[in-house]
Amino acid sequence: MGNVEQVRIARRTGFCYGVREAIDKAKESAAGGKVTHTLGQVVHNEGVIAQLQADGIRTVDSLDEVAEGTAVVIRAHGVKPEVLERAAARGLEVIDGTCSWVTAEQRQLERLVEEGYTIVLLGTPRHPEVVGLLGFAPGAIVVDEEEDWDVIPRKKRMALISQSTQPPWKFERLAAFMVHRAHELKIVNTVCPVTIRRQEDTVEAAREVDLMVVVGGRHSANTKELTRLCGIVGTPVLQIEAPADLDDPAAFGDARIVGVTGGTSTPIEDLEMVVRRVLEIAGAPSVRGREDELAHLAFESAATPAGRTTSLPRPHVVAAVVRSSIGGARPGGPTMEPFPSADVPAQAR
Repeated sequence: MGNVEQVRIARRTGFCYGVREAIDKAKESAAGGKVTHTLGQVVHNEGVIAQLQADGIRTVDSLDEVAEGTAVVIRAHGVKPEVLERAAARGLEVIDGTCSWVTAEQRQLERLVEEGYTIVLLGTPRHPEVVGLLGFAPGAIVVDEEEDWDVIPRKKRMALISQSTQPPWKFERLAAFMVHRAHELKIVNTVCPVTIRRQEDTVEAAREVDLMVVVGGRHSANTKELTRLCGIVGTPVLQIEAPADLDDPAAFGDARIVGVTGGTSTPIEDLEMVVRRVLEIAGAPSVRGREDELAHLAFESAATPAGRTTSLPRPHVVAAVVRSSIGGARPGGPTMEPFPSADVPAQAR
């Protein structure tokens, strides 16, 4: 028996629009009768991958695994230009699911290369998005943690750009560091607004609850950042990958109100299952027998059009599935450039 009386899902959670669009394109292709593959996991969520496999969509690590004439979906992270060229040469049908925000990053990098800047890219070196971006700027210097930044040279003209899911605070700190490394510094802010707003909403939720549950891949950088932010707020936090990871009522202590949020690869439907699981194992006597109802109410409160982060099935279908599946600056100074709003889908604005 626990003490939890209410569980809330943070606003603007669920799939980011880039992940959602890539998944939708893969499903549409398969539904049209095409043999369809995704180049790399389209999303780091085992449940979603299993669902895609059930739809006949196979994940491959290389174009060599794809037969001529079949369809291959490029995931939201994007790829190097040479990958698209190889796919075309092999007669594959390329379905480009590259996030439009990442596409805009790629264009920015091409311009910076043409303009002759020494480019510094803030990102995780082997992350698929970073690997793809380096195809547009092979000479870019990739840095991640602060202890790496001393490798950045001192140059007359430098430009700073970021992997889209990097924390805003890290990008800002690196920009300040680089001001002292260049005579002219061009800063192109390519941190995704969906990432920023998800973090803002998570912080807002954490301030209003007794404990937070963050749902996402164990190695997901954006999920880890949500967990870190909850800790900064001072709210106890549990990070999990799936509802089944919640098995100890004692982990909730005396918490009466619990908040739930998820990384960009976590479907909002998974969060409804997490809410139900919290109420099952740590719910107060007053919520016993109402777990389904309260979980669905939490889902409906969060999954409004204002969230704009996932294409939702009809609510009654989701409820049925849940029940069945749970047992500008002066010359020489830094130039701040906002990312071009024309390249930002409406869902991110």
